[in-house]
Amino acid sequence: MDRGMKNSVLFEICIDSPDGAVAAQEGGAKRVELCDNLIEGGTTPSAGAIRVARRYIDIGLQVIIRPRGGDFCYTALEFEAMKYDVERAGEEGADGVVIGVLTPEGAVDVERTGELVALAGSLSVTFHRAFDMVRDAEAALEDLILLGIHRVLTSGCEASALEGVDLIAHLVQKAGDRIVVMPGGGIHERNVGKVVRSTGVKEVHVSARGTVESRMEYRNPNAFMGGELRPPEFTYKTTDADRIRSFIAAAQ
Repeated sequence: MDRGMKNSVLFEICIDSPDGAVAAQEGGAKRVELCDNLIEGGTTPSAGAIRVARRYIDIGLQVIIRPRGGDFCYTALEFEAMKYDVERAGEEGADGVVIGVLTPEGAVDVERTGELVALAGSLSVTFHRAFDMVRDAEAALEDLILLGIHRVLTSGCEASALEGVDLIAHLVQKAGDRIVVMPGGGIHERNVGKVVRSTGVKEVHVSARGTVESRMEYRNPNAFMGGELRPPEFTYKTTDADRIRSFIAAAQ
């Protein structure tokens, strides 16, 4: 069903550096999600990255709280670190935190999530794509609403938001004004309009990345950082302001 795009869409950009935050603001984004290790789906960034990003942008700054890649069922020590990181994110100037904790049975871990929400206090709280790993999406949505979560990021429990548009649209209808349903995952300039029209969402989460050539003039070919399966040593990905402008234009 085509639900139209009567109102402008808020774009949240997934970034991994203060430079990315600045580029996102220059491109017209209204909010960023600051992460580390995007190749792992995002982990908690450093306190320094949060502070510097806050210093140079005026738009919304969300910080992911995720101690490692992999699943979302955490040990006691990992959860202890998450609680500390929620408090630190607020101290460093974040407007919100992005969390996701599940039980081994594939449900929202209500007890632990509630602890993190309480620690967040006045900060906005987003439940990230851990949601896409739950057994029952409707039950999980109701749990998040009862916990006071402000927003849920989801690909509709599929590999991409485009594949999950039917469930996303259903969740938007179920949620009403009780929680924001924000699609993310595999969204690009060519499909963002379709995702928005098909679901009626008001916010979209994207990664607008471009490749940057290293400034290194001397390049040692015999040494490298990391394991054998690795990205190129002398290029890296960063947020591209022009791509953000393209996303915004495509969604309108």
